[in-house]
Amino acid sequence: MTLGIFLAALTVLMGLGMPIAFALMLTGVALMVHLDFFDAQLVAQNMLSGADNFPLMAVPFFILAGELMNAGGISRRIINLAVSLVGHIKGGLGYVAIGAAVLLASLSGSAIADTAALATLLIPMMRDNGYPVPESAGLIASGGIIAPIIPPSMSFIIFGVATNTSISALFLAGIAPGILMGVVLVGVWMMMTPRMNVVAQPKATWAERKHALIDGVWALMLPIIIIGGLRGGIFTPTEAAVVAAVYSLLVSVFVYREVNVKILGKLLVEASRTTSIVMFLCAGALVSSYMVTLADLPAQVIDLLAPLMDDPRVLMAAIMLLLLAVGIVMDLTPTILVMGPVLMPIAVKAGIDATYFGVMFVLVGTIGLITPPVCTVLNVVCGVAKISMESATRGVWPFLLAYLVLLSLFIVFPGFITVPMTWFR
Repeated sequence: MTLGIFLAALTVLMGLGMPIAFALMLTGVALMVHLDFFDAQLVAQNMLSGADNFPLMAVPFFILAGELMNAGGISRRIINLAVSLVGHIKGGLGYVAIGAAVLLASLSGSAIADTAALATLLIPMMRDNGYPVPESAGLIASGGIIAPIIPPSMSFIIFGVATNTSISALFLAGIAPGILMGVVLVGVWMMMTPRMNVVAQPKATWAERKHALIDGVWALMLPIIIIGGLRGGIFTPTEAAVVAAVYSLLVSVFVYREVNVKILGKLLVEASRTTSIVMFLCAGALVSSYMVTLADLPAQVIDLLAPLMDDPRVLMAAIMLLLLAVGIVMDLTPTILVMGPVLMPIAVKAGIDATYFGVMFVLVGTIGLITPPVCTVLNVVCGVAKISMESATRGVWPFLLAYLVLLSLFIVFPGFITVPMTWFR
């Protein structure tokens, strides 16, 4: 009964078009009323606690770092370096998109920011060189969703806070699957390029490549600093966010000199707006999360999944299918805040490694970012490329199917994530 009220309240409120943060808060209130436990002061206290969380301090700094990278020329130099290296081969701009997506993922941790940067710079270039726009858009959108998997990742930070999982462990565990996502995209693009009648970029000379490398070395240093600092225990993920923001600011202002005081003011405002959305989501989610725990909903879900509890792989497959269905209609952050606290106790009780489960959870959620109808990332690409959602959906399907195959591989063979995870630790 309690589980039904939770799901019904959340579904109805979202169906009415209510913002997710308010829907989560009112769902928690509905559970309070059902349990005869309503207390307005308790709602306010939980909302304050939801935003007043030290690890969440990383969110505004990573958002600001992403804004600075795009405005300060860091993202552009990463793409220019990739073009100088592989732009001349057939389908080379596609490989540029994949390589740049992996590199940008290790800089900002934001799928939307990375996708916007890639699409703005590469789609006009790909269109001018004869690349089919739907397939190009699908590739860039698919590359953009690598950002929440390779550290630093804002999604891992929010998941870690919501489920009390080690954020550092999630960061290090995301490296291998993020790289494998890039490898999968390369394989699919290789199969698609023979059918394309495209114009290759002029082959860069070694002098041009050297210049692109020197010009982009400041950008390439950031992932080394972040991952090296985390791996060496020099700083925490929250401190890593500050390092990323300060480093991006210094490089953008004093090295590349593409950000001035006027531009910086606009970037700070934009980063503040995005941060306020995320923080309010976290605040509203803690109200429902508190009531989920109080009503013991995980135990009710465990009873429903009891027949699967003896086989962790079958249970993982069932949970991933559930999350795929949720991801079609809900964005990544709300999915984490709503489903994470409910499903994590189930995974732990079944003997599934918490860090492995966290990576898989976020990975499935990112696939939802390119799955219609919500598909936030795919919408960004449609806006930049000026194509319809139908065309973009047609172009993204080969990459989406490849990701689903990779996801199945991770379920059957968890070692693809857990073994590299121990190496990086």
